Amino acid sequence: MPIYRQVGKIPHKRHTVFRQPNGSLYHEELFGTEGFAGISSLVYHLYPPTIVKEMGEPYSVRPEIAVEDNLQNRSYLGFEAAPDVDYIKSRKVLFVNADLHIGVAAPQNSMEDYFFKNADADEMLFIHKGSGTLNTMYGKIDFEYGDYIIIPRGTVYQITFATADNKILFVESFSPIETPARYRNQYGQFLEHSPFCERDIKFPYGMETHDEKGAFTIKIKKRGLVYPYVYATHPFDVVGYDGCSYPYAISIHDFEPITGRVHMPPPIHQQFQANNFVICSFVPRLYDYHPEAIPAPYHHSNIDSDELLYYVDGDFMSRNDIQQGQITLHTGGLPHGPHPGAIERSIGKKETNELAVMIDPFNPVQITKEALNLEVKDYYHSWQYQL
Repeated sequence: MPIYRQVGKIPHKRHTVFRQPNGSLYHEELFGTEGFAGISSLVYHLYPPTIVKEMGEPYSVRPEIAVEDNLQNRSYLGFEAAPDVDYIKSRKVLFVNADLHIGVAAPQNSMEDYFFKNADADEMLFIHKGSGTLNTMYGKIDFEYGDYIIIPRGTVYQITFATADNKILFVESFSPIETPARYRNQYGQFLEHSPFCERDIKFPYGMETHDEKGAFTIKIKKRGLVYPYVYATHPFDVVGYDGCSYPYAISIHDFEPITGRVHMPPPIHQQFQANNFVICSFVPRLYDYHPEAIPAPYHHSNIDSDELLYYVDGDFMSRNDIQQGQITLHTGGLPHGPHPGAIERSIGKKETNELAVMIDPFNPVQITKEALNLEVKDYYHSWQYQL
């Protein structure tokens, strides 16, 4: 997030002597996800963030691929993914390629006895059901239905859930997740035509300095393995930080739709960008206002990308018989469009109340065994007309 923040106590100059009241040094850490050239923050700890007491045996969470090459439009019931009391075990990866992993999770319990760090990927957590608090060394972020939470790779976090019934869509991105460049000026400020702005962002608040020694388990994910590390000091022992790298949240409900006289293309819904994929928000909006406009989307050929649509709420006007949490995969190489009757139903309508998240990977995704457990059989037949 290219918005500079300064929180807590920091020295006047970088990389200079900064002492605690007892005379010992605070420990400075540069936290960035693209070497020394990308967005970063300087963080100041009570203790070195390097004191490892022990390391447990790593275990695999690598997704098992069931379909390597796909040329079939498919659909999946995300809400049927099995819940689990453990946050990590609840995460079910459904689609993968070299740029991202996409999955769903239904965690039932808070992360009480460990912390988690994804050392490979930025994470996007979309909160479909449930609420709670994301806790990090930067502070807290309260989340609720409709929130996107963006967590830079390497961030140690712990989630407290307010309920046991939680449904999350997640994306692991092997490149930074950013807001679209066309919405920002050269200084990083959102432009007037952007569908969201700085006021909509939920920044971390209430940073607490945990001066605690003991045994603190951080489960670190790296290349599909989870490594249980036990550190001697609390990972949230931070007294201050400044910079532009930190987690944040933004609600899908604060996305202001862009409308036109005739039907507008999907890029107007874009919320985030990363290397070789985009994430879009479909939200309630007025329909096109040309007197002969067809509000339903036109048929289009997915030649250059797959298209995954996650249905959140409302009546999605271009599809028939869609449930909350359902996912459609419209594969690159095939045309797709509205289901039978959708075009006719849309004519003359003034607005839609649909709510959905779209992920467009520009490289084909492979489908996991977990996805096959949720698949709607013969979805590709759903466009059949009575000819």
